[in-house]
Amino acid sequence: MFKTNSVASLYRCAILRVNENYYYLACMPTYLKALATGDTGRIIGFDQSGGVYRKKLLAMGLTPGTEFTITRFAPMGDPVEIKIRGFSLSLRKNEASVLLIEKV
Repeated sequence: MFKTNSVASLYRCAILRVNENYYYLACMPTYLKALATGDTGRIIGFDQSGGVYRKKLLAMGLTPGTEFTITRFAPMGDPVEIKIRGFSLSLRKNEASVLLIEKV
């Protein structure tokens, strides 16, 4: 048995009660632009509008569950550099906007 409040705060989620025996853990994903330099995040999935970039991002190693760190943003905000799986990867704004992430 676990404490529901500790799980919710750990994952920045809300616990919704469906009935007396069933609870649902609802997490609110965010986008890459919400993080600052040095922050760590975890990829949750992809936005519905990003069908064009989804295969490309998966091929580059951006799979759900993978953790990354924001290395730096370019002066105008495009591109953003992240450190993932031991290498540095630069993403354009439109590619980065497809990723659904959670802050770790």
